[in-house]
Amino acid sequence: MAGILAWFWNERFWLPHNVTWADLQSTEEAAFPQAEDLYLAFPLAFCIFMIRLLFERFIAKPCALGLKVQANGPQKAQPNAILEKVFTAITKHPDEKRLEGLSKQLDWDVRSIQRWFRQRRNQEKPSTLRRFCESMWRFTFYLYIFTYGVRFLKKTPWLWNTRQCWNGYPYQPLMPDLHYYYIVELSYYWSLMFSQFIDIKRKDFGIMFTHHIVTVTLITFSYVTNLTRVGTLTLCLHDAADVVLEAAKMANYCKCQKLSDLLFLTFAIVFIVSRLGIYPLWILNATLFEMYEALGNFPALWVFNVMLVILQILHCFWSYLIIKAAYKAISKGKVSQ
Repeated sequence: MAGILAWFWNERFWLPHNVTWADLQSTEEAAFPQAEDLYLAFPLAFCIFMIRLLFERFIAKPCALGLKVQANGPQKAQPNAILEKVFTAITKHPDEKRLEGLSKQLDWDVRSIQRWFRQRRNQEKPSTLRRFCESMWRFTFYLYIFTYGVRFLKKTPWLWNTRQCWNGYPYQPLMPDLHYYYIVELSYYWSLMFSQFIDIKRKDFGIMFTHHIVTVTLITFSYVTNLTRVGTLTLCLHDAADVVLEAAKMANYCKCQKLSDLLFLTFAIVFIVSRLGIYPLWILNATLFEMYEALGNFPALWVFNVMLVILQILHCFWSYLIIKAAYKAISKGKVSQ
């Protein structure tokens, strides 16, 4: 195992020329990121998940009920063992031939069977109350971590000049605020990696799963190699639009349609400007060109940049979906959440 780890963490792959792992060891004078620090993310991810459960039950749910968010789920289909077996074991969308067979078997008309399957499918959809609680949790976390990130970054020189991300590398001491910011963000994304399998299923589940993997990988390896300065810029930039999105969803669940439309259009503008404008011109420019000029060429540089480019591809895909939804909001006066 030690040999495998030594091969994997080959410093000639992960670090620039003339930089060694010994250069990144903490001393009495200065602390530097250590790989073992990341173990904290796992118990903290569990704590974040438990805090979420308590938050949704004792804070979000009472807020939702106070705002008259619909608590009941869709109308349930009447119990029927034959149709239930078809639904669970064969198909949730029976074709015409199967509908006719079930009609003869049950002595029901086809329309009644179609209605039963529609109601049964709707039963599996989460209630508006559950959607609101989930969005309120995400809104609260994103608002907190984005506010923290802005307050931290406005005191740093690399917010205003990205070339400062590489100045003095690798001897860039780990500040306590930066350590906390990184570990909390990593813990949150680890919690999402596991909770997404029990969360409300969305159409872009596969895309989001890819996004979480890339994000966790980037946070982990940028921390270990002390490329944390540009990492903080990337994290804060990505949190900005998510705050507005979750607020728009909450307004929609409260049936405040005009407010929801306004917030969604605001989210669309923030997302497109930040992900298609600032991200490539600020973050990708810093990692593709400035980092290369400052630190030279090394294999991990291209690994990081490939993952950052994958994020940009996901941004383009989501922007297409957002523009479609924004156009629908403008033309029909309603945003589909």
